[in-house]
Amino acid sequence: MILDKYEKIFKINISNKIPSFEIKPIAMFKTKKELVFVILAGIFITNAVTAELIGGKLIQIGPFVMSIGILPWPIVFLTTDLINEYFGEKGVKKLSLITAGLIAYSFLILLLALNIPAAEGISPVNDAQFTAVFGQSMWIIVGSIAAFLVSQLIDVTVFWFFKNRTGNNKIWLRATGSTVISQLFDSFIVLGIAFWLPGKINFDTFLTSALTGYTFKLGIAILLTPLVYLGHSLIKNYLATDNE
Repeated sequence: MILDKYEKIFKINISNKIPSFEIKPIAMFKTKKELVFVILAGIFITNAVTAELIGGKLIQIGPFVMSIGILPWPIVFLTTDLINEYFGEKGVKKLSLITAGLIAYSFLILLLALNIPAAEGISPVNDAQFTAVFGQSMWIIVGSIAAFLVSQLIDVTVFWFFKNRTGNNKIWLRATGSTVISQLFDSFIVLGIAFWLPGKINFDTFLTSALTGYTFKLGIAILLTPLVYLGHSLIKNYLATDNE
């Protein structure tokens, strides 16, 4: 992972024999690959956290019900595939764990905000309105984090299963194939834990909603295949002039 790096230099002050420490920041973004990772990681984390925060709202398309949280997930699929391709299995796993931690942190901040009363007569948003939007239950929080981690670990495993057998060929197979399998688990886990287990929806609605959400995400993943190739091409050409 690309984090702030520091070099700690221990020096002895000869006059008073008191040790002193000097921390020197090491320059980042020495290579284009580092910059690409930071950009992809930023896009990945932003969309994943946003999807979890808005996931409590259910929408209806015709007779089908699904979570609005599916909207940012196509971008998560795209960045996951690109990070997988250029930064490997460990890169995706570490980033997924970090993102899960940031999702949990976001919920903690929301919990704190929910317990601080709004200024009456001044705040344009009162406590009831704020709670109605952000007061997600513990079931939703647990379901969201569990579904995210499970689906990401399955995605990276399936991705490298195909890549190890096809090499640099058939990008569409590993990109779409990993999404097909991982999002099946994601769709059922998040709705099952967040809505079905606590009794917010019945089993028929749970099954219909999960299948609808899965079908939607699967369709989007297939439609995004050209963008996966475009992303590969742009990154490959950009890194071609790197001095690594």
